[in-house]
Amino acid sequence: MASGGGAGSICPTLPSPGRVEEMRRQAAGRRRAGDRVTDREAIAGEIPRLRRYARALMKNPAAADDLVQDCVERALSRLHLYTTGTNLRAWLFTIMHGLYVNTVRREGRALDRAPMGPEAERRHTAEPVQGQGLEVRDLQHALDRLPAEQREAILLVALEGLTYAEAAQATDVAIGTVMSRLARGRARLRALMDDEQHKGGEEPSGRS
Repeated sequence: MASGGGAGSICPTLPSPGRVEEMRRQAAGRRRAGDRVTDREAIAGEIPRLRRYARALMKNPAAADDLVQDCVERALSRLHLYTTGTNLRAWLFTIMHGLYVNTVRREGRALDRAPMGPEAERRHTAEPVQGQGLEVRDLQHALDRLPAEQREAILLVALEGLTYAEAAQATDVAIGTVMSRLARGRARLRALMDDEQHKGGEEPSGRS
């Protein structure tokens, strides 16, 4: 387990994406050199993934950033419960999911549907390279239309690389439930993507 130092190196204000990337590169360099990376440094390196998952869950950037902040603070305060060498990412997602569920229960499902402003939406669906922008945007829109449970399963297993067992632990359900949600979510996602592509290929009809 990590020792020493308070939460101040990461909290109360999360580092900027540029600073996080710098910390991630430094930690990667130490790993390659055979040096030890502390659990606190490893948590900082997971912040981009936590941000991505939180924004997919919440869809409201400000609420998502608050969720990441709460998750990191909770993780740092409970580092004594984490076993070094196990899957830190899965542990962090477990914490985030619990906080997310509590937030939804406290503030209602409307929070999950809170819209993004135009600038925030452009950042959320940033185009990796020209020509893939529409595909990325269609995928994000399709993911947003999935039921929350199916979206979580796809994000955790397909995007973040958790095993079925780790995703089940993170969301506090049985492994079979994760597999079922994943299968239904993938089928629904394919149907939604096909629908988006069909709409994109239609010629304007001229009708209002």
